[in-house]
Amino acid sequence: MSMTSHSMTSHRLACLGPHGFHRIAYVEWPGPPGARTVLCIHGLTRNGRDFDMLAAALSRRWRVVCPDVVGRGKSEWLAHPEDYGYPLYLSDMTALIARLDVAELDIVGTSMGGLIGMMLAAQPGSPIRRLVINDIGPLIAKEGLERIASYVGADPGFDDLAQLEAYLRQVSASFGNLTDAQWRHLAEHGARRRPDGKLGRAYDPGIAGAFATIQGDVDLWSVWDKIACPTLVLRGALSDLLRRADAEAMTARGPKARLVEFPGIGHAPALMDAEQIGVIEDFLAA
Repeated sequence: MSMTSHSMTSHRLACLGPHGFHRIAYVEWPGPPGARTVLCIHGLTRNGRDFDMLAAALSRRWRVVCPDVVGRGKSEWLAHPEDYGYPLYLSDMTALIARLDVAELDIVGTSMGGLIGMMLAAQPGSPIRRLVINDIGPLIAKEGLERIASYVGADPGFDDLAQLEAYLRQVSASFGNLTDAQWRHLAEHGARRRPDGKLGRAYDPGIAGAFATIQGDVDLWSVWDKIACPTLVLRGALSDLLRRADAEAMTARGPKARLVEFPGIGHAPALMDAEQIGVIEDFLAA
């Protein structure tokens, strides 16, 4: 496939959680010798291969690393679903940063990945140099959470890839106007073979546990206000998870982020087209 470069390599890493070790998978695009490292972290039900187009572009200048967060993609599922959550995701990403052997790095995070990036960047002594947050923020709208909760725990079975792709086009319509090849890419890398022989989505339905108790908006402004590194916020103009007023507030406090909105797109911009990729490249190169 034209979207996947031969220079991309696959890796595994053992990370320690509350109930033992689990293996996470990641792909690496090496970039030029001595290049800075960019870590791309995907959304809740997604996987690291979402970033293939972005990584292929960025790897002309940067080393790009795209993990599958535990329970997603090719990473192992946890035996204790209650362990899925930000404390474990942050420790896994810290283990990955150690594996990458860099003193500092940049993060591009979509949705859940953006929250992981925010939480890492907010820590004292953080190695995060520049942060790109895609369609998420310190005030997460209840409406968007409820929409995600409506499908995240389901584990529908599909007879073939075309069926799975049709479902993806429906639940992820807010990603924007993707090409047929891009939808097919998301379907191929977002599929797993279930025990019953059907295709399922490539994530553990057990990640839905965290959504059982949505009371209202989630407020993380105390985290945001501790971030000091240069930050870029991307927003789908139709997003139901990051509201415009909240995105604008992100430009006025904490790292006083730069905000770029993409019209006609909801949650979350797929970071697959030249315009969205260019905005990220310009920011990381500044």
